[in-house]
Amino acid sequence: MKITSIIAIYALFWVMSAFLMLPFGVKTHEEAGIAKVPGQADSAPANFRPWRVVLRATVVAAVLAALYIANYEQGWITLDDINFFPQPPEN
Repeated sequence: MKITSIIAIYALFWVMSAFLMLPFGVKTHEEAGIAKVPGQADSAPANFRPWRVVLRATVVAAVLAALYIANYEQGWITLDDINFFPQPPEN
């Protein structure tokens, strides 16, 4: 596999992981016991830490990309293994 393909796969996994990590560890102002600013949404985060999201997404994406690339190279799971609707044999 080419290095550019590995970088592209990692980038895709990183973006997906970053979006999945966004809601974890975030508290609203009500949960944190902090006064809200007038006009603020009830669901606005009080303690958003973007670098923590970046770190978590980087680790998760590295693991997922490594597993994906290892599967690609080793062929552990192929399309035939996940074919839930096989074609019936022709007569």
